[in-house]
Amino acid sequence: MTDAAAGHEGAERTWCLAEVDIFCDLSEREMEAIAAAAPMKSYHAGEIFYSPTQPSEVLFILKKGRIRVFRVSADGRALTTAIISPGTIFGEMVLLGQHMYDNYAEALDDTVVCVMSRADVNRLLLADARIATRITAILGRRLADLEQRLSDSVFKTVAQRIATTLTTLTSAQPPASPLRPVGRHPQIALTHEQLAALAGTSRETCTKVLREYAGHGLLRLARGRITVLDSERLRDAAG
Repeated sequence: MTDAAAGHEGAERTWCLAEVDIFCDLSEREMEAIAAAAPMKSYHAGEIFYSPTQPSEVLFILKKGRIRVFRVSADGRALTTAIISPGTIFGEMVLLGQHMYDNYAEALDDTVVCVMSRADVNRLLLADARIATRITAILGRRLADLEQRLSDSVFKTVAQRIATTLTTLTSAQPPASPLRPVGRHPQIALTHEQLAALAGTSRETCTKVLREYAGHGLLRLARGRITVLDSERLRDAAG
């Protein structure tokens, strides 16, 4: 194998881990070792790739797309427990103190994840104090987010929950770059049905609320896409 080919192969292996915060200061050799233990998998939008009926103790590292983690109540209602954005981790991993319990994981977009086994997480991640500390911080923030979502589901109106979900998705987007003008309005690629599932309501009710927000100039609606025109007023609407 030529040096160029070897370099390309190495870049392909580490592509999944590039720009993931918990690996921000690792050497090339350390990245190679982790990448070799975390093969990439792709899922289509709408695909459920983790469920209580097929549990497995693995750690997912999200590279591309967004993931919805949700659970289903006895009466069939779905409660979103987390919206995972690129560059972070999730999964069933008892040794990290993280449990999926009865949760499902659904790809909101076409998604790419890296998957690590329990043994490799213990050997490559938890053995490194830098990475272990960052993982602990991520899980702490996710627990706080879950507590907020549970509170919202009880105390907020449907309209407030929809505004809260849109605000959360907007804030999770990457910052502006030279290729993305600062003044560009944030866009969220979701259908009304997907947003309704995230906010815990029906599609019909979600559509009605979105049209009201659009009528007041907070949003612009298009097929499969919502443009936030006034982020500040949307945050106010979220309560």
